[in-house]
Amino acid sequence: MSSEASNSNDPVIRCENVFKIFGDNAKRMMKESGGEVDAAKFQEQGCIVGVNNASFDVHPGELLIIMGLSGSGKSTLLRCISRLTDATAGKIFIEGEDILKMNNKQLIQLRRSKMGMVFQSFALLPHKTVLENIAFPLQVKGVSTDDSIKRAGEMMELVSLSGRENYFPRELSGGQQQRVGIARSLAIEPDIWFLDEPFSALDPLIRKEMQDEFLRLQGVLSKTILFVTHDFDEALRLADRIAIMKDGIIEQLDTPANIVLNPATEYVRKFTEEVPREKVLKIETVMDPVNPADPVSDIKVSKDAIIESVAEVVLNSSKPVSVIDSTGAIVGAVHASKVVHLLFGGHSKETSGQLS
Repeated sequence: MSSEASNSNDPVIRCENVFKIFGDNAKRMMKESGGEVDAAKFQEQGCIVGVNNASFDVHPGELLIIMGLSGSGKSTLLRCISRLTDATAGKIFIEGEDILKMNNKQLIQLRRSKMGMVFQSFALLPHKTVLENIAFPLQVKGVSTDDSIKRAGEMMELVSLSGRENYFPRELSGGQQQRVGIARSLAIEPDIWFLDEPFSALDPLIRKEMQDEFLRLQGVLSKTILFVTHDFDEALRLADRIAIMKDGIIEQLDTPANIVLNPATEYVRKFTEEVPREKVLKIETVMDPVNPADPVSDIKVSKDAIIESVAEVVLNSSKPVSVIDSTGAIVGAVHASKVVHLLFGGHSKETSGQLS
């Protein structure tokens, strides 16, 4: 899913020692703490620690999911990075510019030109049609009516809503409304996309469909994305990397596979202990080297495919299945026995160690 910018490996987003503390005494307490924030002590003084010393980078085309339970600080961190909330301390850079030093005019320009935002509440304008809702942010930017409507029509096609241009929001299902919200945020062609629990209000089946649609869009657009969720299955399905938060602290930031196989803290271990390995491990972790003497199936699977997504194909094949890289070259073969072992006998520590 990730795609590095061809001319730069510089991060699109960089957070350095970011704190967000709520309360009248926040600034004073922060100054006295010397950067060592004890949430319990701050609470005794009437302060609530929302984000506690967050430092990380997000690279071009990366989808970073921030997750945690309610009250963990995940939405607060997102709001700090988009500067919907001002951080108490630290630095936040967007493409090398410290947004905490921007004035309101600069900030508005940044949001209009580079940021797209989608939230749990669809926030559609009820008196405007679907097409008018999508065109609205472009018209705010000063784009002509004809050009904004044309662009809105392209976005409708992108999110598979063609034919509903003249519907009003009340005439759409929840999933369709969310697609309108996504199309509206994409209309301005943002470089960075912020999504805060965008699918949590949807029924499970529609949520799965929206995740599929989101993955398809990201495959086409390769946006740099910060995505907040409390749903670990959703995070595993969508993320390039996951940041797990607890009490404002990022407990671990890593790939889905490393978080499940090598939890950094006891909290992360408990968070992930019930996750089946096939949901995070890629086919390359169970493939064997190519043996020219072994007959293989005509079926081919990507080395980057998650095992769960191709298990049925492999198990139904009477011969080992070829594994290919992004260029289509065969780099290995996967035997059904390896997949069976992972699915039904591969959750021991010994096996996990072998696979990781």
